[in-house]
Amino acid sequence: MRSLNAVLKNVSIAGLLAVLAWWLPSSAVAQAPVPVVAAASAAANSQPEATVEIFNRTIAVYRAPFLGVSAAERARRSRLYMNEVLARGGAGEVTVRKEPQGRILMIDGEMALILTPEDVDEGAGKTLDETVAAAKFQLEQVIAETRESRDESRLLRGLLIAVAATLVFVVLVVLLRRGQRALAAWLSAQMSRRAAALEVAGTQLLQGDKVLTAVSLAVRATGWALLGLLVYEWLSIVLSQFPYTRPWGEQLSGYLWQVVVSLGGGILGALPDLFVALLIFLLARAVVNLINPIFNRIERGEASLGWLDRDTVRPSRRIISTGIWLFALVMAYPYLPGSSSEAFKGVSVLLGLMISLGASSIVGQGASGMILMFTRTIRVGEYVRIDGHEGTITELGMFSTRIRTGLGEELTMPNSLVMGAVTKNYSRAVSGPGFIVDTVVTIGYDTPWRQVEAMLIEAAHRTPGVLSMPSARVFQTALSDFYPEYRLVCQAVPSEPRPRAEVLSALHANIQDVFNEYGVQIMSPHYLGDPEQAKFVPKSAWFAAPAKPAKPDWPD
Repeated sequence: MRSLNAVLKNVSIAGLLAVLAWWLPSSAVAQAPVPVVAAASAAANSQPEATVEIFNRTIAVYRAPFLGVSAAERARRSRLYMNEVLARGGAGEVTVRKEPQGRILMIDGEMALILTPEDVDEGAGKTLDETVAAAKFQLEQVIAETRESRDESRLLRGLLIAVAATLVFVVLVVLLRRGQRALAAWLSAQMSRRAAALEVAGTQLLQGDKVLTAVSLAVRATGWALLGLLVYEWLSIVLSQFPYTRPWGEQLSGYLWQVVVSLGGGILGALPDLFVALLIFLLARAVVNLINPIFNRIERGEASLGWLDRDTVRPSRRIISTGIWLFALVMAYPYLPGSSSEAFKGVSVLLGLMISLGASSIVGQGASGMILMFTRTIRVGEYVRIDGHEGTITELGMFSTRIRTGLGEELTMPNSLVMGAVTKNYSRAVSGPGFIVDTVVTIGYDTPWRQVEAMLIEAAHRTPGVLSMPSARVFQTALSDFYPEYRLVCQAVPSEPRPRAEVLSALHANIQDVFNEYGVQIMSPHYLGDPEQAKFVPKSAWFAAPAKPAKPDWPD
């Protein structure tokens, strides 16, 4: 091989090929002149890669055959030859010689390995010179570690450092276990005391045993995570002290450092975008806070904007605030970390699909609520009758309307039902505050209608909660075959503690009392045949008590 080194220094390219023919099998050289090189280059992608590894360090990776020799055979011969060169010792100077076929790495003037352009990892974007420089660096490290492995003093020093690191590791593990137990006891005591004091309406929100279990699991998981980190660092330090295991320790340290750098770099890289997103949200909050005083004044009745009054200010506030925040979210979305990732896009598509499939009824309810609010069809505090249900409106929301009946019930009705049903509003047509109370009675034709009207009005005056002004009125709504229908309409005060059902019940009781006092039966007669004597009311009985005549004297 020494004669080979002298030849490599003095001959031309043809001489180099001749020397390589001596180093490689003669059959390969005889069958592989220049055309064989091209054929090997064409088949490079189909050949498996082979790694040249010395002392657990990867010196180079062969990705193509050379002069008919496969990558695996090249790697095997390079390992054998370099082990032989390293075993002999020497100065260990690594040099690189450029040749048209590639680069030759030499140790103390003797050839160690050959790298060709086909051995370059083009997928990583590297060049031949960069690949050779990396191989030279690794080879120099192998030479240094080979010398270190023969130095007993340096091995003893590494052993002492490994023992010291092991002692420190044991001490830290003991402290970690004790700290874990102390922390678990302290947190358990704190959480038990806080959980017992955390109550809502006399009910304890957190159970002591559940809290203790959760705290114990959290402390245990944290302890195991810290223990794993200590083991990882201990292994990295111990393995790095010996030449043969040093690459493993460097890989452990490099991986952990790479994770820390990746996380730190990701966080630092996301800070500018997060600052922009935060600025957008702060501007949205400032706009919402700027318009809130206007809404507050309108809600208190101190101001009005024409289309915006006390009845529509609450939904308008929600719509405008929601629109501002949605606009801010759309503007800040590109600046959120991970917004361009496939996972983020998948979640966005899933949310859009869920909203599109399940939002039809929600949108319909919300649109109905908006129509009810802005058209002022019904208002909070009004007494209404909707789909056979009567009561006072206590809440008019975006999706539902709540009604409290006079029987102590609270009904929640979807706004689409309210929009689709006929609504009878007893509070809208009254003059001033209050609501309408009405009832219907049927009395036979033999009872003077004036007397019936007077008795109904007197019953209304006797009923607590019914206003005297405006006065109650009686309407004859129908003249049926057997009886006329009388409808009593009066106005009640909403500030009274009696709901409409109680007022109506008291009115019915007073009607019965008044009719009984004047000897008038409340009945609806039905005939099976014509009576022998016509049933009518003579003029002398037109103004029977308590009815009063329109004139002082009425002729018969």
